[in-house]
Amino acid sequence: MEENIFENRLDLRALNEQVNRIRQELSKVIVGQEEMIDLLITAILSDGHVLIEGVPGVAKTLTAKLLAKVIDVKFSRIQFTPDLMPSDVLGTSVFNLKNSEFEFKAGPVFANIVLIDEINRAPAKTQAALLEVMEERQVTVDGKTYSLESPYLVVATQNPVEHEGTYRLPEAQLDRFLFKILVRYPTPEQEISIINGHHQRKGQAPVDEVQIVLHANQMHEYRHAVQLIHIEQNLIKYIADIIHETRNNPSLFLGASPRASISILNSSKAYAAIHGRDFVTPEDIKTVAFPVLRHRIVLNPDKEMEGLTTDDLIKQIVDKVEVPR
Repeated sequence: MEENIFENRLDLRALNEQVNRIRQELSKVIVGQEEMIDLLITAILSDGHVLIEGVPGVAKTLTAKLLAKVIDVKFSRIQFTPDLMPSDVLGTSVFNLKNSEFEFKAGPVFANIVLIDEINRAPAKTQAALLEVMEERQVTVDGKTYSLESPYLVVATQNPVEHEGTYRLPEAQLDRFLFKILVRYPTPEQEISIINGHHQRKGQAPVDEVQIVLHANQMHEYRHAVQLIHIEQNLIKYIADIIHETRNNPSLFLGASPRASISILNSSKAYAAIHGRDFVTPEDIKTVAFPVLRHRIVLNPDKEMEGLTTDDLIKQIVDKVEVPR
């Protein structure tokens, strides 16, 4: 039996080599955000969207641009504002005088990596326009459906501090993000590296610093390899136990959905793969549980008043649920 398992082990050397090259290219510009970079790579391999939260100036937008450059895919950026309409995002039908027919003019969501800057600045109607795009990778306008090219990744950013002129994201939309990544301030040492890097570029655009590492067709191969990563049945139960605990925790007003279970499964496989393993460990599940759950659970108001955060509660839940041996 062991011999059979050995023969069927996945060869992840090419994937790991490319992941390391992506890390190296991004680290030319991005300093001290290794966790964010690893989670973004994990999200791409898991075919999931990412919400990045952080104060202005911590390279949220720049990282998404650089990621599109190293993967050599089409990139578009949408700045969300209170007056943005759904047609500004999805596209619209325009009357062509030459043939007297309506033609669809595709909006900026028709790319491979779509950066939505300050997603919480657009009203509910515009945010709702993204629901079909993010879940089904398609756009329906005037009764006609248009498919989006794969790979397709929405990277949205939001500022946790500024609330004036913002609209809270509905739970249904938050649930469509695979991860919510928190970007924190750099350390003093990292800050010095950032300043030195900017000084040495002498005005050169940061995007010009990085090189193309892989192409879209290679990404499809690696995604397929990730789906073949092995996970023991007791670890599948471990995921279910964590999710079940969020639904029965007295500190929570809203627990995680079944989509969260699938998200932990897919992302733990991808996280294992980028670290050179063809099998999932409990540590992989624990690591991805935080970005998967932090935007899907809602604390009771009294717990928020006590200063408890969603990450605090996720840690309590992960520590409480027994790890399979």
